[in-house]
Amino acid sequence: MNVARGYIGRVMLALMFAGSAGISTAQEVPSAERPGVAAMLEEVTPAVVNIAVTGTATLPQNPLYNDPYFRRFFDVPEQPQTQPTLAVGSGVIIDAENGYVLTNHHVVENADSIEITLHDKRRLQAKLIGSDAGTDIALLQVDATDLKEIPQSDSATLKVGDFVAAIGNPFGLGQTVTTGIVSALGRSGISAENYEDFIQTDASINPGNSGGALVDFDGRLVGINSAIISPGGGNVGIGFAVPINMAKAVVDQLIEFGEIRRGLLGVNIQDFTPDVAEALKMDLDGGAVVSRVEPDSAADEAGLQAGDVIVGVNGDDIESASQLRNTIGLIRAGSEVEIEFIREDRHMTVNAELGSANQAPDTTASAPTSGVLDGAELGSVDRNAPASGALVLSVEQGSRAWNNGLRPNDIITAVNRNAVDSPEEVEELLASNTGTLALSVLREGQMLFMIVR
Repeated sequence: MNVARGYIGRVMLALMFAGSAGISTAQEVPSAERPGVAAMLEEVTPAVVNIAVTGTATLPQNPLYNDPYFRRFFDVPEQPQTQPTLAVGSGVIIDAENGYVLTNHHVVENADSIEITLHDKRRLQAKLIGSDAGTDIALLQVDATDLKEIPQSDSATLKVGDFVAAIGNPFGLGQTVTTGIVSALGRSGISAENYEDFIQTDASINPGNSGGALVDFDGRLVGINSAIISPGGGNVGIGFAVPINMAKAVVDQLIEFGEIRRGLLGVNIQDFTPDVAEALKMDLDGGAVVSRVEPDSAADEAGLQAGDVIVGVNGDDIESASQLRNTIGLIRAGSEVEIEFIREDRHMTVNAELGSANQAPDTTASAPTSGVLDGAELGSVDRNAPASGALVLSVEQGSRAWNNGLRPNDIITAVNRNAVDSPEEVEELLASNTGTLALSVLREGQMLFMIVR
């Protein structure tokens, strides 16, 4: 005990001495010199709003309710029962003069009424201008003065490692700011039916952040927070935002038409991978391989063929099938586009007038998963056949040939661009090429291009 008292006494004496010598143990730092992004956020946060959406959901019903006798006996109402729903999200004011607010499609989907709360606590009813499920973007409009908008950046200039801040309304708690970096760019595959080119970030994004702003440290809007990957429904450091460049292309059409009128090229496509490069003996860094051209489509009228590798649209490089799908899908129907492609080592360019996609966008063909044509029986084509080659007499379901996409009555006309006239020539080329193969196949009058492994 005496030892402890002596130690405490020495510490107090030392502190008294330090104070008398003019040494401060805690100096106040002027706010202007504190590190952080407070000054930027003071300019940006007034443009981020909270969104409350009310709607109506139909309650699930027992299948017995479909029986009219059951319904009559138990006095079940004819109309399905419903219940009100309430959802929260976030939004970003992108045009203060016209009152335009950008958010996610899934935030306002099936809304009966939409109310936004501004940073200054004003509550306003919002009008839905238009919504697009494909990109998960929706545009609202409010009638108010003294609004603040966020300046928009060029999301194409983003780089992995850039600092970003996510602003939104997580879990309905109120406006919240989190910071992080750009973890990855060009993410896709979250939903096979959507147009995706996500910015991935480790800035904390939680339910309720949807529709909020992703800004750089200069206070410019680079993306609209859209989705998270989380087994438990909370942040695990993987969040996604729609690039503002993609959102702007959607907004332009929503303002003009109230909907998206997507262009349609009319091709089935797959990625140009090293396996495809080996099969075609082409030295390219990327592209989109045309596996099928829809008859009477824009691509057909422009002269594109199965086996062409699309490498550019309107002067912009195309490196993958998803990039081509996004590019075409964000161009309005009826527009003329310039398509650059490679055909048998020749660089070619054509112009195509896009058709209308309606609800069916371009689809990306899946690459086959196995290597040879085991399970297929080949025979000679009839002299009256539309092309020479090898006729597929039958294909065993579940076999390698079936999984590679081959079907009965297909006519194999070429292997790795080498024309064939008989089953024997096909078998000879298959035996001499043990790697990835490219087959030209005629099916019901349409030429297909298949990559088999």
